[in-house]
Amino acid sequence: MLLISMNAWCWGFFGHRHINYHAIFLLPPEMLIFFKQHADFLTEHAVDPDKRRYAVTAEAPRHYIDMDRYGKAPYPDLPRKWNEAVGKFSEDSLNQHGIGPWWIQVMMARLTNSFRAKETSKILRLSAELGHYLADLSCSLHASSNHNGQHTGQHGIHGFWESRIPELLAEKNWDFFIGHASYINDPLAYIWDRVIESAAAADTVLRFEKMLSAKYPADQKFSYEDRNGFVIRQYSSGYSQAYNTMLNNMIERRMKLSIYAVASFWYTAWANAGQPSLKGLTAASPDEATLKEFTELNLSWQNGNPKGKNCD
Repeated sequence: MLLISMNAWCWGFFGHRHINYHAIFLLPPEMLIFFKQHADFLTEHAVDPDKRRYAVTAEAPRHYIDMDRYGKAPYPDLPRKWNEAVGKFSEDSLNQHGIGPWWIQVMMARLTNSFRAKETSKILRLSAELGHYLADLSCSLHASSNHNGQHTGQHGIHGFWESRIPELLAEKNWDFFIGHASYINDPLAYIWDRVIESAAAADTVLRFEKMLSAKYPADQKFSYEDRNGFVIRQYSSGYSQAYNTMLNNMIERRMKLSIYAVASFWYTAWANAGQPSLKGLTAASPDEATLKEFTELNLSWQNGNPKGKNCD
């Protein structure tokens, strides 16, 4: 048996799959019949963008934005439109500190075009991956340069907040019956509002954990658990639940928000494409190039090192 620590990307594989799956059931009937049919694909491939971080250097900045690099909320000096932001800060500088909100616009346009053309395979792949990026930007530490507590002696808080606690509590304690998807009139403004919320919460996420750590018995903060034949050092169940209580269920609220945002952006892309009928659409078997890409993603993730900003 080996003693290891878990790598943690964003919501973690559990979280991203959970978010995409529950988003399906917020869709209107005209979309639900198609998306439910392909629920396995949408959940499995929700994590492809994280796997791509091990293969493509340009991938990492698409998952976050360091809002604290741009002054104070509501960050009036940071243009919301890409061309204006490039003109002010340069594309290299923006990539250095994350391009998450702008990448959402790219993915949204691609998904809308795929709905319009009724390109089944692209609809599924883009929906799965758009769900990932939207969920990331609902996470507080994806809007902070102190993304893993590396500046405050809290290394590991990223995976603690976004992976450990959801895995511990989501299925047994959290309720994801949250209504229906809505049409988003201004997707750009919507995602910036969510990013600013995330940035505002980052201080609380970090400060509360430091407060809890200072008073919690040191020998009870971590535990060792078996996972698939490996002994893993984890934040203990007691410490995790105490932290969740301090946060007043913030993580559950942000996960629910992620589910709503994913469903609503899928719905908005479909509506903007003219609400094409999805009846009768069938997913063609992946071609050789697509199968090769999936294989290479898995190999890069299993055997490589992440490129760019690391959440660990």
